Amino acid sequence: MRASILPVLTVSAGIVVLWYLGAVWLNWQVVWDMQARAGHAPDFATMVSLTLSHARPLLPAPHQVVVETWNSLTGPPITSPRSLVNHAMVTLSAALAGFGLGSLAGVLLAVAIIHVRALERSLMPWIIASQAVPVLALAPIVIVALGALGMTGLMPKAIISAYLCFFPVAIGMVKGLAAPDALSRDLLRTYSATPAQVFWTLRVPTSLPYLFAGLKVAVAAAVVGAIVAELPTGAQAGLGARLLAGSYFGQTLQIWSALTVAAVVSATLVGVVGLAERLLARRMGARA
Repeated sequence: MRASILPVLTVSAGIVVLWYLGAVWLNWQVVWDMQARAGHAPDFATMVSLTLSHARPLLPAPHQVVVETWNSLTGPPITSPRSLVNHAMVTLSAALAGFGLGSLAGVLLAVAIIHVRALERSLMPWIIASQAVPVLALAPIVIVALGALGMTGLMPKAIISAYLCFFPVAIGMVKGLAAPDALSRDLLRTYSATPAQVFWTLRVPTSLPYLFAGLKVAVAAAVVGAIVAELPTGAQAGLGARLLAGSYFGQTLQIWSALTVAAVVSATLVGVVGLAERLLARRMGARA
C-alpha cells in the first residue's frame, strides 16, 4: 500500500512545486508594476509573498485556490448563487441524466451491432465520425435547435452529455460482447444453448470489464459535456455559468475554484463507478 502511494505523492508534490513557481513567474510583472506605481521597491522575498497573495493573479497559487474553493463551498447558503454547492448540483444533475441516456444508448447500440453484423459495417464508421465534431461547436447548435422546439433547462444539457458518453460505452461494449472466443461459443452450442442463453451466460459476463472501463470514461465526459452545454446558454447556475462569470469579470480565483470542484465531482463519479465494478465482481465470484 505504501509503495503504491509513494509515487503518487511524489508526482503530486512535484506538480505543486511547479505550480508555485509558475504562479510567482506569471504574477511577478503585474505585482512589480503595481508596486512601482505606488512608489515601492520591495525586495525579492516580499515580491514572492506578494505574487502568491495577489487578489487577481494570472495564475493563482494552490493555497489561494483551496481557500477560495472552501469559502465558496461553506460560506454562502446552499441556495445562494454564490455557493459552489448549488452550482455543482445543477451541473451534476445534467451530467447524471446525460450519463444515463448516453450509457443506455451505447449499450443498446452495441447489442444491436453484435446481433446484426451489417450494422457494424454501416454504423461503426458513423459512430466514430460523430466524435470528430467538436462539442464546443455542436453544443450551441443543439441547444438553439432544442430551444426552438420548446426544450430548455436540464434536457438540452443532458443530451450534450449523452453525446460524449455513448461513444466510449458503445465501443467498450462492442469489444466486450465480441470478446468470447470461438471455443467457448462452440462449447455452449454443444449443450444446445439458445442465442439468448449464449448472450446472458457468456457474452454479458465477459463484457463487464470492458463496459465498466467505458463507463468510467463516460461519467467523466458527462461532467465535461454538462459544463460545455452551460456556456452558450447564458445559464445562471452550474459550474459552466460560474466559469463564464469568472471569465467576464477577470476573477481567476473563481474560475479555478469552479475547475477544482468539477475535477472533484468527476473523480468522485469515477470512484463510484469503480466501486460498483468491484462490488459486482465480488458478487459474481470474481477477484475485485
